[in-house]
Amino acid sequence: MHIKLCSEVASSTSIPPSRSLFSSMADAYSAAMHSISALPLPSELNESKAELLSRIQGLKKDLQEWRLKLDTQVSTYREELSGLKKTLNVEVEQLRSEFEELRGSLLQQQEDTKCCLSNLEMRDMPNVENMEKAGN
Repeated sequence: MHIKLCSEVASSTSIPPSRSLFSSMADAYSAAMHSISALPLPSELNESKAELLSRIQGLKKDLQEWRLKLDTQVSTYREELSGLKKTLNVEVEQLRSEFEELRGSLLQQQEDTKCCLSNLEMRDMPNVENMEKAGN
């Protein structure tokens, strides 16, 4: 009677008539056991957790090293820029001083030239007056 009932249930469901209810139940049981065996065991979870924590610690260490290296480079570049700025300021002051000397020298030459021209005009003026008198 039990077999007859199983075959009636099998025929009323979507199970093909060639397969019995027991074989499909066995397949379902096998699939369920396979799914259960695929779940990680508590020891595997602990190992996985330990691996993740180790990776996180490694990444933190790498980040700290990267920051330290970056800070060192920034400090080095700031020192270099400060030195270049000082050098540039010294050179600018030297150029200002040289331009002031050049300006002073040019002003002196201009003044000397004016004096020379003025002296030449004074010396030549009596000759010009004499020429004008001789021409009249």
